[in-house]
Amino acid sequence: MIIDGRALAKEVLARAKTRAEKLVRPPMVVALIGSDTPSTRSYLAIKTKKAEEAGCVFETRPLGASFDDADAVIVQLPVPAGVNQKEVCDAIPVEKDADVLSSVARAKFEIGDKDALLPPVAGAVREIFLRNNFEPKGKRAVIIGDGWLVGNPCAKWLGQQGAEVIVFTSESDNLTAALRAADIIVSGAGSPHLIKPEMLKEGVILIDAGTSESGGTIAGDADPACADKCSIFTPVPGGVGPLAVACLFQNVVTLAQHQI
Repeated sequence: MIIDGRALAKEVLARAKTRAEKLVRPPMVVALIGSDTPSTRSYLAIKTKKAEEAGCVFETRPLGASFDDADAVIVQLPVPAGVNQKEVCDAIPVEKDADVLSSVARAKFEIGDKDALLPPVAGAVREIFLRNNFEPKGKRAVIIGDGWLVGNPCAKWLGQQGAEVIVFTSESDNLTAALRAADIIVSGAGSPHLIKPEMLKEGVILIDAGTSESGGTIAGDADPACADKCSIFTPVPGGVGPLAVACLFQNVVTLAQHQI
């Protein structure tokens, strides 16, 4: 099954909007911006549209601006050179941290606090599994990349669900052998077509959350031909990306429910 992340995202956003409309005012989310680039403007345009679909008000402000009036705050990454990204993210109070980027919010998630939010990419994986009635408990999961946005949270979440998790980098010597034995693969390496069909066993679940440019087009970590070997496959673009944005605004509404 090839996952239509855009269609699934619409459902998540609609659910968020239903919850938002029950509040006395729309949830307000502030995006802190450190640089004005074409890619930043593109990402912000997408988030502005998705915020509206989730029943939220979306504002952009420069790094360092006040956000006391916001129900949720996100940092549009990357931050400019010379700015400490960890310090910027850690300045977001846990009760406003929709992206789960601050140390406090991430620690709550990692210890399995019942009130913790899921980082958006982990939330996207959860939505895919729920939709397909898949239970990761007891399954062998291989994570490629240990980044703060994809690899780290997905590894933690899968471990919490009872999966046997191993984390690799794209340069690991025994990556191919590990992939052939995996029941679940989550890749956030950002290495175009790193994963080939011959590296997979039949029926594997492949969550491709890697995005990079190859020949002037957006490419994922998995060769698209991998879909033929998979029971669940997320394409790039149109797979995890739209769903993760939807899960971000789902988090925004949850934070607003606690504050409004």
